[in-house]
Amino acid sequence: MTTVRFLFKDKAVIGFELSGHSTSDNDDDEGKTVCAAISSACYMAANTVTEIIGINASTKISDGYMKFILSTTSDMSDAVLKGLKLHISELAKQYANRVEVITEV
Repeated sequence: MTTVRFLFKDKAVIGFELSGHSTSDNDDDEGKTVCAAISSACYMAANTVTEIIGINASTKISDGYMKFILSTTSDMSDAVLKGLKLHISELAKQYANRVEVITEV
């Protein structure tokens, strides 16, 4: 199971923490696809916020884990991260046994 925890301050998304794998074993092609979709979306959101919008972030990445916390927020970063939350939430609806979304305020 992959868990994505979204972190908020007031109403703005300040980051996320991704952990786990969506696969049950090495032959689980659907799980691999779901895992890749989540990872790709998280990397795209993180890179957009840091490299395009220009907001610094604290990051930690290892196998099956990614933590991304903004140093500050903007309307643009909030839109990107809320878009990520929507995307991951829709994947969680479709693959409820593989993806969990948690919101922490």
